[in-house]
Amino acid sequence: MRIKPERAFGGSLPRLLAPSPGAGAPPSPPRGRGSLLSVSCLLPFAFCLLPFALCLPSASAQQPQSPAVPAPPTRAPVVDPKAQALIDKIIKTLGGPAFMGFKTLTTHGRTYSIVDESTAGMAPYTQLMEYPDKRRFTYGKSKPVALINNGDQDWEVDQYGTTHQLPVQILRWRVSNYYSLENLLRLRIHEPGVLIQMGGVDFVDNLPVQVVEVVDAKQVDIKVYVNRTTFLPLRIAYSALNPTTHEQDEYADDYSDYKDFDGVMTPMHIGRFINDERVSETFRSSAKYNETYPPGTFTPTGH
Repeated sequence: MRIKPERAFGGSLPRLLAPSPGAGAPPSPPRGRGSLLSVSCLLPFAFCLLPFALCLPSASAQQPQSPAVPAPPTRAPVVDPKAQALIDKIIKTLGGPAFMGFKTLTTHGRTYSIVDESTAGMAPYTQLMEYPDKRRFTYGKSKPVALINNGDQDWEVDQYGTTHQLPVQILRWRVSNYYSLENLLRLRIHEPGVLIQMGGVDFVDNLPVQVVEVVDAKQVDIKVYVNRTTFLPLRIAYSALNPTTHEQDEYADDYSDYKDFDGVMTPMHIGRFINDERVSETFRSSAKYNETYPPGTFTPTGH
C-alpha cells in the first residue's frame, strides 16, 4: 500500500515553500535507494529513521497513543562476540567518546519532501536537538514554521499561533527518532532484553556492507548496514505497526556523506523510505555539537 506523506518530520513537511517566481523549480532529489542484492540469507526501518508510513488520519483525529508493549525485560543484552566487535569499530569510527557523550546537535540545511519519486517541496531548515527526545525543527524563510517535540508533548508554531501536530507527524517523528543513528547506538542496543547478532553481507547503493541484526526490548527487528571498508553505518532498517492497517510498515533511513564536526563523524545526507517509497531527503550544510540552548527552547513560547 502506498502511503502519501503529509506533514511530518521524516521529510514530509507541512506547508513546504514553493519556489519563488523566476527561481526555477527546486533541484531534482538525488537518486533513490539502491537495490539490496542479498548475498546470504538474512533474518527478518522503521525510517527511520526517519523517521522517516504510519497512518494518515484526519487532522481532527485524536493524538496517537503509544502502543501497548510487554513489561520491560530484565535480562542483560545478549550480544554475539563478533557483533560486539563490529559495534565497537562502528562507535570508534563515529568518534568514540565524542559520539557517545554529546548532548545536543544543531544542524542547518535543506529538506525535500518526496511524493512518487518527485520533489513535492523544499525548504531551508534549522534543527536543534537535545537527545534523546527534544527537537525544535524550524523551516521556511519569510513565514517560518516550527515543529517542537519534547518527550510526549508536540506542538506546531506558525504565524497564526500554536497548535498540536497532526497524529501522522507525531508518530513518524517518534518512530524515526527512537531508531535514529544516535539513539540506536547510544541507547537502544544497551537496553535490557536486547539480542544482537551478525546478519551476513549485502549491498547498499552498490557498496558492500556487513549487516548487524538487533532485536530490541520491544521485539522489533532492526538491521544496521555497515560499510565493510569504513565501518560507517549506511542504512538502518526497522518496522513499526501502522495503527490504521494494523500491519507492519517497513522503514529505512540512509546515511551518507559523513564529515567530521567536533570530533564526531556526522552524516550530511539522510534519505528516508517507508515501504520502499522515498519520502524525504535532508541535506545538512553545517553541524555543531554541545551548544547550550536558552531555557524554553523546546516549548511553544521559547527561542
